[in-house]
Amino acid sequence: MAKIAKRIAAGREGLDRDALYTLEEAVKLVKDRANAKFDETIEVAVNLGVDPRHADQMVRGVVGLPNGTGRSVRVAVFAKGAKAEEAEKAGADVVGAEDLVEKVQAGEINFEKVIATPDMMPLVGRLGKVLGPRGMMPNPKVGSVTMDVAKAIENAKGGAVEFRVEKNGIVHCGVGKASFSEDALVANIRALLDALLKAKPAGAKGQYMKKIALSSTMGPGVKVNTSEASAAAAA
Repeated sequence: MAKIAKRIAAGREGLDRDALYTLEEAVKLVKDRANAKFDETIEVAVNLGVDPRHADQMVRGVVGLPNGTGRSVRVAVFAKGAKAEEAEKAGADVVGAEDLVEKVQAGEINFEKVIATPDMMPLVGRLGKVLGPRGMMPNPKVGSVTMDVAKAIENAKGGAVEFRVEKNGIVHCGVGKASFSEDALVANIRALLDALLKAKPAGAKGQYMKKIALSSTMGPGVKVNTSEASAAAAA
């Protein structure tokens, strides 16, 4: 039988892994067990009653977390002319067009978020095999293909996060850092749950939000009372 590391054993101590906790209780339990030597990310996993293989059951969107993500995001913008100047003034870390495509194709990817003006998409489309697997391909559905590049940059740097259901019907999303206050994390999680409820596809049948769990980067998972948390988020 594999030996459980002392840190993991300590994290599980006093935790009923089968119990369903309120959101506030779960946040406290997760924060108390985030004892790594770095500021761990607090993550939410939501199991949805959808089958993403069907187009009418895809869940995807973007949500602005009221207390931010706690991480610095480098933003690249594909734009020309006045829009490129607008992006630079708005604080974009990388701005370009054909030259930026060449850099990305050469493996120079020193950013985490990509924004593009609509006229740049035929150009950016060449990077699908590079940006797609990294989850960085611009998409109008999440506001990353837009003429309002200044607003998109502000959102990206100010705490907006994208979510997308995986093939098993689960959405994973970072909602802050262990150093955040409990109230700040609860508010961020409720904002995410509210966005997921609003993104419920017409094709979803039966129970939509089935399970919710919280964890820190290195900590144990804590189950949340789904009915209570979803009702509070929708209020």
